Amino acid sequence: MNGLLAKILDAHGGLALRDRYTRIEASVTVDGTLWALKGIRRDPGSWRIRVWLHEQRVWIAPVGGAGWSMEFTPGRVAILDRSGAVRSRLLNPRVAFVGHEVDTRWEPLHWAYFAGCALWTCVATPFLLAGHGVSILEIEPRIEQSETWRVLRSRFPAGFATHSTVQDFFFGRDLLLRRHDYSIDIAGGLAVSELVFDYAEAAGISFPTRCIVCARGPSDPPLAERPIVSVAIGDLCFVGPDDADPSRPGPERSVGAPDAR
Repeated sequence: MNGLLAKILDAHGGLALRDRYTRIEASVTVDGTLWALKGIRRDPGSWRIRVWLHEQRVWIAPVGGAGWSMEFTPGRVAILDRSGAVRSRLLNPRVAFVGHEVDTRWEPLHWAYFAGCALWTCVATPFLLAGHGVSILEIEPRIEQSETWRVLRSRFPAGFATHSTVQDFFFGRDLLLRRHDYSIDIAGGLAVSELVFDYAEAAGISFPTRCIVCARGPSDPPLAERPIVSVAIGDLCFVGPDDADPSRPGPERSVGAPDAR
């Protein structure tokens, strides 16, 4: 493992400690301008989320209606009613974004895919950088006010569900994440910076409880005045392998709308 990455993982609690758990559960409040841009009605209040740590899988509720939820994996995104019946789903969802630009309107399943992909990446950082097939390279540091940030550039393998193939991660003097740069490929390649704040600790693992995603201007500084997405995380806990998994679906039942492909 890259020496700098090993120190970064230790600063966030360590890979061995993180690997004791299977998923996290938390409450999340989201806001920002992306909903209006994409023509999506934002659900009021907060979400309850489950994010798996060793597979790309996310569950979010409520979405769309009382008691409804969504499930995300790289190969499938689905919206379920309160009984667990699949109301709509999208297989091979990345293909559904081909030809999309920044202002292309989204359907609810587009939004569900983006939300699942974004939340998984957020929660898994920086531990995802140690994943199979992920290559990293330390590049030129960034001077930010009075602090020097060390920067890891990552390249993710084909089939990995994340924002873009190449992403940059910025770490402060304490080696905690400060900033994350990427392009939102499914939204026309929009270049953004994700700025993270307000670190907390749960189960010995450090994580930011607030982040804002901002467009990057031509001269690089993030345009933080009007965040595209803002996220606040609360009530976060790590769940071990022996805990029940209430969101694990049984045999899939499709109800109502036909499959979207």
